[in-house]
Order: sequence, then structure tokens, then C-alpha cells
Amino acid sequence: MGRVVCSHGYIDRVVLNRLAPVFPVRDLQLATAHYRKLGFEVTEFDGDAAYAFAERDGIELHLTELEDLIPRRNTSAVYLYVDDAASLYEEWKRAGIDGRIVEPTATSYGLSEGACLDRDANLIRFGSPIAEGT
Repeated sequence: MGRVVCSHGYIDRVVLNRLAPVFPVRDLQLATAHYRKLGFEVTEFDGDAAYAFAERDGIELHLTELEDLIPRRNTSAVYLYVDDAASLYEEWKRAGIDGRIVEPTATSYGLSEGACLDRDANLIRFGSPIAEGT
């Protein structure tokens, strides 16, 4: 546990270390191939569950197989802050993914944002700050 300063002095609380969104997928093998194309290192769980871990640059996603998943009802999403949304879009576009990728556009709040949707409708939105003067 960590010690945190608050208006009443020090308090003990558990420190949160990492976050790993869990994306449901209909076919774990197809999903792991997709995330490998996106540059993630994918490791399948060594056990009875159809489960995998996808990691890239300290970002971790978990994949769990759900046979009754209905993609049009899936609302799983994650937002990635990246250093260059346009370059990530180009990298993922060249990867020949089995989903859909949306080119980044400038927002009114100073980010260039794009998106990647896998075949199970798991959404990765990604964005980077718009450079001054552009």
C-alpha cells in the first residue's frame, strides 16, 4: 500500500498499477492474428480458458473467447494516447488487418484521432496532440 497526502494528513490506500481492458472475441485464433498484425506480442493463456494477453509498449489488452458474442451489441472500447496518430494509422493500414481502420482527423479539443475496429466490434480509438501551427 502507498501513503497518500490528503487534507486530513496521510492515509494508506492501495496503489493502482496497471489497466488491462478485456475484449470479447468469437474466435481466439482469428483475434490473436489480428492483434499480432497490429504489432502486439500475443501470448495465449496456458490453461482451460480460451484467453490471451496482447502487449505492446507497456499497453496490455486481454482477449477472451465468447461463442455467443454478437458484434453489433459489443460496446467494448479503449482509448490509446499515442505520440503520432497519423503514423500509427499508416502502420496499421499497411498491416492488412481483418477489421476496419479510420484515418485520424483533427478535433476541436486539440487531438488528431483515429480508430481501429476488429471483426468482433472491439474499438481502439487512438489520438495524439495536434502539433502547434498545423
